[in-house]
Amino acid sequence: VFGKDIALILVLNNLSSDHKIVKVDMSASTILYTRRAVAEILKATTSVDLGSKQGKHIRLKIPYSYYGKYLTTDKRIQVTALCEVMHMNGVKLLVEKTIILEDTNIIIKIPRRVVVNKAVTLEISYANPLPEPVNRCVLLVTLMNQQVKINLARLAPRERSKIYFEFTPRRTGPLQLQVDFSCDKFSHVKGFVTIAVAPA
Repeated sequence: VFGKDIALILVLNNLSSDHKIVKVDMSASTILYTRRAVAEILKATTSVDLGSKQGKHIRLKIPYSYYGKYLTTDKRIQVTALCEVMHMNGVKLLVEKTIILEDTNIIIKIPRRVVVNKAVTLEISYANPLPEPVNRCVLLVTLMNQQVKINLARLAPRERSKIYFEFTPRRTGPLQLQVDFSCDKFSHVKGFVTIAVAPA
């Protein structure tokens, strides 16, 4: 989840009966959705002794403080591990994993029944998932082809807050509400809900 430390485990298994030493070069970079690297955020090298038919786990932790300021709106991190079996004529194996960090910031609560031409109040809850405060918070609400920009107070680390938004639906049927939350540390965290408008 965006704002939290990332924990990964690389599993190495020696399927042969021979003892092996494996050198592992690990790196992590923030990337765009096109897989183009933006910034390298972690580099580590380790060596693992694997006995006959033995398996071992290598744990890798990427703290938020490493990736936070380099993350793009795509919220993607690519982790690679180049495993080289020593004294085996350069036998190498490359392991790659792309992590897409999820947002859990926006929660929209709507009444059980929404009726045409009758005012309805929604609860929009938003959060700062980071271990640091955020400023210049803005909520952009899009509904019925109209946008409303709401300036919000700063949020303390890990703080959740909410606002109430009132509107009157003018027609029956499905109505889509989209919420876009931005601040000085991240932008375009989206939430949306489809509202079923009933006849009067």
